[in-house]
Amino acid sequence: MDFELTKEQRDIKKAAREFAEAEMQKDYILELELKHEFPWQIWKKACQLGFLNIDFPEQYGGQGYGVLERSLVMEEFCRVGAAVGISVLGTGFGSKLILSKGSEDQKQKYLVPLSRGEAISCFAATEPDRGSDLVSGPLCTTASREGAEYVISGTKTFISFASIAKFAVVLCQTDHEAKPAYRGHSTIIVEMDRPGVETTELEKMGCKSLPTAQVSFNAVRVPRENLVGEENRGFYQALEFLNDYRIGVGALAVGIAQGAFDRALSYAKLREAFGQKIIHLQAVSHKLAEMVTKIETARLLVYKAAWSFDQGNVQPILCSMAKWYPSKVAVEVADEAIEILGGHGYMLENEVERFYRDARMLELIEGTREVHKTTIARFLQG
Repeated sequence: MDFELTKEQRDIKKAAREFAEAEMQKDYILELELKHEFPWQIWKKACQLGFLNIDFPEQYGGQGYGVLERSLVMEEFCRVGAAVGISVLGTGFGSKLILSKGSEDQKQKYLVPLSRGEAISCFAATEPDRGSDLVSGPLCTTASREGAEYVISGTKTFISFASIAKFAVVLCQTDHEAKPAYRGHSTIIVEMDRPGVETTELEKMGCKSLPTAQVSFNAVRVPRENLVGEENRGFYQALEFLNDYRIGVGALAVGIAQGAFDRALSYAKLREAFGQKIIHLQAVSHKLAEMVTKIETARLLVYKAAWSFDQGNVQPILCSMAKWYPSKVAVEVADEAIEILGGHGYMLENEVERFYRDARMLELIEGTREVHKTTIARFLQG
């Protein structure tokens, strides 16, 4: 049993950290936060240096690495700038479905531009009245065949990157008679500039530089060749894709937790109260001890899940653990960081309150904590 990263993996981690520290300057991140702007400049540079889609094969613009290497980059980016890291590294969201299930023509057409910084993708599954529930009854977003086309109608919500994406991978109901209904789901690629596609920007508590929107499809016509994989297999495709991305969310959470801890530790070493540095106060030192232990536990869980995934041993229970627990830790650590900084921690300029708001989103996306606890419990129940 070897817990050491390889030299190449350590180099990737170091390069990601150096890039983040150079590009994600504190004042620039604050400016993006206040203006609710996507970090276009950082995204372009990250694409040029090969940080995006690092786990894609080289023929599709990637670096040929695995989920573990991708997790290292995610962790280091979010350690420096949480929302910016999430925004930059999530711009290929949904594209792994095309990589795993799409045709060769689809891979060349849609994946290569993502890595070059010429396109952004999104995954549209959540509907206004359903949230994480994809199994109770048919989807409201439907795709009906008309000759050589699908006609798509319906609404998706909480869709990250929708307002700036070039295309979306949309989960639709294609078989309206399927029992149970999820056996009639399909995933279809929809270019966002097609007639009938409309986006409405949504305002969020955190992650201000990550655009999130509601998307309406009003009789949108797409060619049949935009179907990803087999018709009526979309639900199973989505589950497979989400197992992968849930590990990614865990890596983002570890980065956020580490970033909040770094700032709390630095403050505790400088701040004086009652005649001494507050790091020497037992109440503060115990907080820091608990925080760093939680972070290391979460990191090991993410690394194990990522390593197992790369070995072809995909365990949904482990993927759920690696998403739920680190997200929980990120919120708890950021909350304690605010406590250590006191009133300063509540101020926007001191970053930790932003880490808290950004971390809170990770508990909600790609399945709430209740969903993942249920998944884990079902495996225990057999």
